[in-house]
Amino acid sequence: MTSTLARGTVWFVSESLIRIGELAARAGVSIRTVDYYTQLSLIAPAQRTAGNYRLYRLADVERIHLVQRLEVHGLPLDEIAAALTGGQTDVSAILTRIDEDLQVLHTAAETASPELQGILGAIATRVHALINVALQIPPDLPLP
Repeated sequence: MTSTLARGTVWFVSESLIRIGELAARAGVSIRTVDYYTQLSLIAPAQRTAGNYRLYRLADVERIHLVQRLEVHGLPLDEIAAALTGGQTDVSAILTRIDEDLQVLHTAAETASPELQGILGAIATRVHALINVALQIPPDLPLP
């Protein structure tokens, strides 16, 4: 892809790299959101042009969508950023704890009042939704 700037200068951009405006348009967010996500290290420019324009990977569109799905389910942006940049985690141990907690929740729901069952159901629904989001994360999602 070749682009010409206002002064007639030609610069080359790899097909897989896009400018901030195109990233925002493809992700369905504002440029300000892309700036904010960049500031929080949720995404990072792959490189800059000679004119200092930020270039992002096409995969950052999916990353923005993932961040939005996680945020909708109650995860704060700072926690999402920490998780994305924190490195490897022992997921197996966490899943074991979750399994144990779900067993306790199941037992509590069996003896709970109808009102409390509603609250426990809402919590279980949120957990289920987050698990579904986790299962949709592409295994090759690039990190910033």
